[in-house]
Amino acid sequence: MGMFLAVLDTNVVLAAHRSNAPTSPNRELLARWGAGEFTLLYSDDILLEYIEKLIEKGASDATVRQLISSMLGTGERVEIESFHLRRYPSDTDDIAFVLCALNGDATHLVTYDGGFLEVVRDCPFTICEPLAFLRELRRSL
Repeated sequence: MGMFLAVLDTNVVLAAHRSNAPTSPNRELLARWGAGEFTLLYSDDILLEYIEKLIEKGASDATVRQLISSMLGTGERVEIESFHLRRYPSDTDDIAFVLCALNGDATHLVTYDGGFLEVVRDCPFTICEPLAFLRELRRSL
């Protein structure tokens, strides 16, 4: 796997699912993960959120199973052992993503959610949007 360890926020996964455009940065991101260009980190809580939101947004059972199967097969499961954050995101759903990134020694947390920016000063990883992550990933290859 690549040198980047990334946590993808649910909004990035949903955007990839909804997009039919071949040039979609979110679809490219998932394709690059599938090609082993970076390691996707996930926790049990993140898997549950992905499943819930994909089903809520109308994804087929086959689509949900395929994503989860891929994550279990080629992603890296992070056991959450430390629950302490200096600053917690105001959206409690975001806590699982920050904890996964911290416990998994992530290099990036990829999101469209500006709410993560309130914890950025305390994080040893980069919080960025998919295009910024893709630019950095492309430069590293």
